[in-house]
Formats: sequence, structure tokens, C-alpha cells
Amino acid sequence: MARVFAYCRVSTAGQTTDNQVLEIESAGFSIEEHRIVTEHISGSTQALRRPAFKRLVDRLESGDVLVVTKLDRLGRNAMDVRATVETLARVGVRVHCLALGGVDLTSSAGRMTMSVIAAVAEFERDLLVERTQQGLARARKQGKALGRPAALSETQRFEAIENLKAGVSVAEIARTLKTSRQTIMRLRATQGAQGAT
Repeated sequence: MARVFAYCRVSTAGQTTDNQVLEIESAGFSIEEHRIVTEHISGSTQALRRPAFKRLVDRLESGDVLVVTKLDRLGRNAMDVRATVETLARVGVRVHCLALGGVDLTSSAGRMTMSVIAAVAEFERDLLVERTQQGLARARKQGKALGRPAALSETQRFEAIENLKAGVSVAEIARTLKTSRQTIMRLRATQGAQGAT
């Protein structure tokens, strides 16, 4: 007989998982108390990086059933939910989501639902890329400097170049300017490339 587990998550210690447990019981699932796994952790943490969820996955065996109230209990976004469900399906665990009418996400109907979720995940990813590119274009148009701030001021760059020409060691220049050796080595490489052209 299949064992049934519940995973209930809330974001902060001030919240309680009691309502999720009641919702699962009201849906007709009779779950032994030691198979109800609760966790207080931010939804922004990937499911398989959550300590209690990881321990739960280690306990699950082929034929087991995992019940959650909503998809967001399983992951931080559509991509994470999909990856989590696929990981559980490979082990032979059926995943039921009450918010989707109790559908088993590993069944034919569930796989169709997961296909829609995958499409939404791809759409989310594309929107994020599009918004990022628009933001960068807007910043460039406004004349904002993009990328990491320069490690050295123009004066420091000039001083470092002069010291390099004078044969001062990279480590000593870095110490004097309170920067990393890598910064001075990058500057030296840039100067060498400019000297070659």
C-alpha cells in the first residue's frame, strides 16, 4: 500500500502550517503525523535546497504519494516546481496538488499541466531577459555607467602605469594603491595590448 506524505511550508516563523494540514485532511487524505513534514523557510529557496524537504525526498520511495496544497509549496517559481516534480517522478513518487483539483502531477493530466507550467516558466525567463535588456538600454541612453565600478581612479591608474614602467612589482603597486594584484595585472595586460597596437 502506498505511503502518503504531506509537505507544508510557510515563509516565516510567525506563520503556521496548521491551515495547510487541515486543507489536506479536508481533501480526504489521511496522513500519519510522522509523515507530515513542515518547514519554515522562504519560498525563494529552491525546493531541493530546503533542509526538511531534502530529508523528505530521501525518505520517499517508489509508489509513495506526496500531497501539497499549492504549487508554490514545491518551488520558488515555475521552473523550480517543474524540476522538483520531475525529480520525484523519476523516483516513482506521485505528486498531488490540491489547488489544481488534487491532480497527480505525474499522471497524463498532470504531465499536461506540467507542460503548461514549463511554457509559463519559459515565458517568465524570456520576460526577465527582455526587461533586463530594456533596463540596460534605458540606462545607456541616460548615460549611466554600466557594470562594476572601476577599482582605480584615473589618478591611481596613471600612478600604477608609471610604476609598472619603472619596474615596480605588481604586488608592491597593489599594496600601495590598496587594491588587488589581479587589478594591477589586468591594467598591465590592457597597457600591453594598447602598446602592441
